[in-house]
Amino acid sequence: MAGLFEHKLKDLHEMLVKKEISAADLVDESFRRIREVEDKVQAFITLDEEGARKRAKELDERREEAEVHSLFYGMPIGIKDNIVTKGVLTTCASKILENFIPIYNATVVEKLQNAGTVMIGKLNMDEFAMGSSTENSHFKKTYNPWDLERVPGGSSGGSAAAVAAGEVPFALGSDTGGSIRQPAAFCGVVGMKPTYGRVSRFGLVAFASSLDQIGPITRNVEDNAYLLQLIAGVDPHDSTSADVEVPDYTKAFTGDVKGLKIAVPKEYLGEGVSEESRRAVLAALKVLEKLGAVWEEVSLPHSKYGVACYYLLASSEASSNLARFDGIRYGYRAKDAENLWDLYKKTRAEGFGDEVKRRIMLGTFALSSGYYDAYYKKAQQVRTLIKQDFDQVFEAFDVVIGPTTPTPAFKIGEKIDDPLTMYANDILTIPVNLAGLPAISVPCGFAGHLPLGLQIIGKPFDETTVYRVAHAFEQATDYHRQRPNL
Repeated sequence: MAGLFEHKLKDLHEMLVKKEISAADLVDESFRRIREVEDKVQAFITLDEEGARKRAKELDERREEAEVHSLFYGMPIGIKDNIVTKGVLTTCASKILENFIPIYNATVVEKLQNAGTVMIGKLNMDEFAMGSSTENSHFKKTYNPWDLERVPGGSSGGSAAAVAAGEVPFALGSDTGGSIRQPAAFCGVVGMKPTYGRVSRFGLVAFASSLDQIGPITRNVEDNAYLLQLIAGVDPHDSTSADVEVPDYTKAFTGDVKGLKIAVPKEYLGEGVSEESRRAVLAALKVLEKLGAVWEEVSLPHSKYGVACYYLLASSEASSNLARFDGIRYGYRAKDAENLWDLYKKTRAEGFGDEVKRRIMLGTFALSSGYYDAYYKKAQQVRTLIKQDFDQVFEAFDVVIGPTTPTPAFKIGEKIDDPLTMYANDILTIPVNLAGLPAISVPCGFAGHLPLGLQIIGKPFDETTVYRVAHAFEQATDYHRQRPNL
């Protein structure tokens, strides 16, 4: 397994400061591992080897100026391909953007660059982040490093697979209904979806603007907290980013959860959740009990409507957001169009994949005259009820805990022709996005050889408590140290 990336961020940083390694060594390690496993895993859409090596060389030359103040100085990172990167292809895994090279950076990319990171490349995903398996990419399928016949999850499947396979130590993903946490669970890594508004969405290609959130995927909880700390904060370019102080998340690593109150929703351990997932969560609760936490069963009665509510709202927002892809300003343009309407129709028919078309049509229908009140407005009302359920539970509890996914990773091709079964796969993660809450997935066991994830959900802007619980659990177990045998 990749040697250098077995070290935590702080250790790598210390080695860099002491000049035991250089930024070039870290980039070498990344590309060495990519050459070893990328043909099996297929995590990247675009690799920027030339740019990465040039950047590492510059960083190593500048290191003399005592500039190694940032923990992330010289660290290789992978970026999900719906986050725009200046001068580097950004496709959203869609044919309609297969030739799109942005002229600016997303705010999170700007922050990473200022901290001295090295971008290795852009990671595969479901087209426009629509999917739960990374099988909806126009370019390729990504494979789960734990079992190459299974999906890595989605839509941030490339990000989770690259970290699990040791190609990069850190990656950014985006989460609209579970797209960071579900692949993190399937690939046995740590994935955090921050509170809505905690991280700027400027430069994230919009799928559903009221739900999308960028977040970190890493190999351990500590690195995850450092990466969130770096990318979080208010941004004048994004009116939905919250002007809330970003605390020092590392203060959460006390290992102490004595007296912490955990709510376990009965809906999260009920019908549809596999026996292995149930058992892993109950075992995790026992670990936290031993550390001094207490837990109680609660009810989130409206969470059962989460999937229906989410697909109406997300599709409605997508139908509006994706109207900008018309073949006029950028991206793919169809040939031989007779007039403007014909150009629109042909470009979209040829440029979008089936799942994207399905959601655009569903959303356009839900927003149309005569159906708006019955569908879109009703879904917004249900969303409020789902949020109120959480608010009520959080009056008496510190965190909510359950499985991240109902089952371990499923086989490639198993659910792709059955959209409804595929949609139901996000049943445990979706309510968190509807309520705008922070939640993390950490490895909590195995079903045979396949990893399982524990989801820890917190109060709005209380990522600190989420990290505290996740870190305490991680320190008391060794699931995060297990590696796939590639």
